[in-house]
Amino acid sequence: MVMGEEPIIGMKEVQKDGEKRSPPWLEPLLTTNFFVQCKAHIGSNKRECNMYCLDCFNGALCSLCLSQDHHNHHTIQIRRSSYHDVIRAVEIQKVFDISRVQTYVINSARVVFLNPRPQPRPPKTAAASPCCHTCFRSLLDSFNFYCSLACKIAGNSNEDHCKTNGKKGKIDASETESYSGSGQESGRNTVVESFNPSTPPPTSVSYQTGPTKRRKGIPHRSSFGGLLLEV
Repeated sequence: MVMGEEPIIGMKEVQKDGEKRSPPWLEPLLTTNFFVQCKAHIGSNKRECNMYCLDCFNGALCSLCLSQDHHNHHTIQIRRSSYHDVIRAVEIQKVFDISRVQTYVINSARVVFLNPRPQPRPPKTAAASPCCHTCFRSLLDSFNFYCSLACKIAGNSNEDHCKTNGKKGKIDASETESYSGSGQESGRNTVVESFNPSTPPPTSVSYQTGPTKRRKGIPHRSSFGGLLLEV
């Protein structure tokens, strides 16, 4: 059955470790080939696979597959525009945040592209014109960042990687500062200790025990003591 108007609980982005993670069905959806003939219902006229089950996310399904094996499951319908897969914005926004993704009006319905469209040559846009942050395709609205759901997934992955590296860099910087601070403190201690006067080495006198004897000096005699007087 096609999704109702009520939001689907548990199908949106999962937040883990402070970072938003994509729902598990999204990446398989972006890599699925739609509008192929169903091999299980070859004889049916309605065997074109343009449906996708969000509960099973096991490939493209036809309408007969939904009625037989996916009853009461959450499913979405994929449409085509110029040979590219699109989905209506009112359907996908119930299960995934499509903010900052460029929408287009096709057959009176607002849709978003599942994957980026190939570009034959590099886009030549002015510096001020809006473009996709992932594939650089020109956008219609300046407040949008991505041209498709796949580009938004890639852009969010790059942002998470930059945040992780930024946190790691901050931790490394704080550790470096702590190491340098401790080194500076040890340096200051060394300088203070180098300015303190050191204890002089003990002399030989300090090791002598008992009373010391005074050394006798050189005797002084009278200069006339050795002369003989003649009478």
